[in-house]
Amino acid sequence: MTSPRDVVTVQRLIPAPASAIFALLADPSRHPEIDGSGTVLHPSSPGSRRLGLGDTFGMSMKLGVPYSTRNVVIEFEEDRRIAWQTLAAAPIDKVLTGRVWRYELEPVDGGTIVRETWDISREATLSRPIVRRLMGAQTRINMARTLERIESAVAGTDLRSI
Repeated sequence: MTSPRDVVTVQRLIPAPASAIFALLADPSRHPEIDGSGTVLHPSSPGSRRLGLGDTFGMSMKLGVPYSTRNVVIEFEEDRRIAWQTLAAAPIDKVLTGRVWRYELEPVDGGTIVRETWDISREATLSRPIVRRLMGAQTRINMARTLERIESAVAGTDLRSI
């Protein structure tokens, strides 16, 4: 059963076109640049590439100790929505795996409202309360930082294309 505490969403009006923001989100090589948590080190595969529905990408991470994730793009609507599910490697995948990171883009006058969502409703059932307790509040703060970084990364993008 999904609890409202399993989903955290933050949003920000970013004065840039949705296409510029989406291009940034759909390129895993740029994720370390926008990560507000400081845990994303670099993609497992070097070089820039554009993600699409069903694509996978790996990330080298560090939260105290280094680890890696495998991510699968599970939602993809050009310039509107992208989401990936983060999967842990065995044996951790039996306990901690399955959270979804989602970005929804809504063009408005003056820019784009960007909503970032952290959804642990697909996380391993036994670990959800632990993940909520240990990561929930800090994740909200980190997500707000991520949206600030996205804005910095796309600052100066021509708004006439909105």
